[in-house]
Amino acid sequence: MKEINLAKVLVSKRREKGITQEEIANYIGVSKASVSKWETGLSYPDIVFLPQLAAYFNISVDELIGYEPQMTKEDINKLYHKLAADFAEKPFDEVIKHCREIIKKYYSCFPLLLQMGILLLNHSLLLKDGESQKALLQEAKELFVRVKLESEDVELSRQALNIEAVCCLYTNDPKGALQLLEDSNNRVMIPNETIVAMAYQMIGKNEDAKKTLQISMYQYTLSLIDAFELYSTFYINDKEKYEEIFRRVFAIIEAFNMEKLHPTFLLKVYIYAAQGYASLGEQDKALDILNKYTEISIGDIYPIKLHGDDFFDLLDDWLLQLDLGVKPVTDEKTIKQNMLNSVIGNPNFAVLKDNSRFKSIVEKLRNNCEEA
Repeated sequence: MKEINLAKVLVSKRREKGITQEEIANYIGVSKASVSKWETGLSYPDIVFLPQLAAYFNISVDELIGYEPQMTKEDINKLYHKLAADFAEKPFDEVIKHCREIIKKYYSCFPLLLQMGILLLNHSLLLKDGESQKALLQEAKELFVRVKLESEDVELSRQALNIEAVCCLYTNDPKGALQLLEDSNNRVMIPNETIVAMAYQMIGKNEDAKKTLQISMYQYTLSLIDAFELYSTFYINDKEKYEEIFRRVFAIIEAFNMEKLHPTFLLKVYIYAAQGYASLGEQDKALDILNKYTEISIGDIYPIKLHGDDFFDLLDDWLLQLDLGVKPVTDEKTIKQNMLNSVIGNPNFAVLKDNSRFKSIVEKLRNNCEEA
């Protein structure tokens, strides 16, 4: 990737103003041949000439050399999804090299650095070698640290801190994660969305109030289910408690029509539940849930994208404004492969490998991958 586009900018600005190469040469005090070489990219101006050239065309030095330290939110979104698709289609080393070139060029564009770190984190599992995987996670972590320390955007810094903690967990450093988050660990959570919604209601902005509450309910519903999933791991040897936890989870799923609202999120829930039942020796229940998992995986959910529904009917604009938009963070081929790997690569399901129902599930998931 070429980071300096001075030649292109110089030609464009000169023609825009109707100036000859000779006029520029006389102004700067160099030969016409030198200007010609600048415009063809055979050489660059001496650094001391850059401010003069920029002033001559009434632009900044950054504009003159074509350097773009920032990217728009839309460009970041498009770039992320292109790179995610590249990881599925191209050699890993080639895509990583491209990622590093982009990071180097836009090292002061903190929204981009955050998403590039997430990209590396999401695709680190493609590396089979443990040390290589750990090195890439460390690389991602360093991006989050830079965003956290250098960005003046408070929300961006907070996100970077949280994902840095995730990197600690991925690299088997739970103490590091706790150290990062310990300030908020015992703090009473007081959501402010209700206050904001009440304020909107008091000034007559009822649509804004409803939208604020919908966004809040949507996010807290997903967060609640996530908390239940983790909570269930403490009762993996207590069948009665485990079943009660997922009875409540499935009630929430049904109440919010999660199969239609957010099917890919539901897949994760089903894997958690099924592997727990398998560990408890409840093979039929595990297979029942895996069957539901498979029906969704091979069902009419493609192309996958986030969306609202009849109840959450004010979400779509908000979802479109998310940093990565409504598309998934990995491409469809990788998603389908991960759906299969979550079953065949899960040690909790080893006890099911000879079961005919399990074999049928695996076959359907394999066929789904081949269709991608």
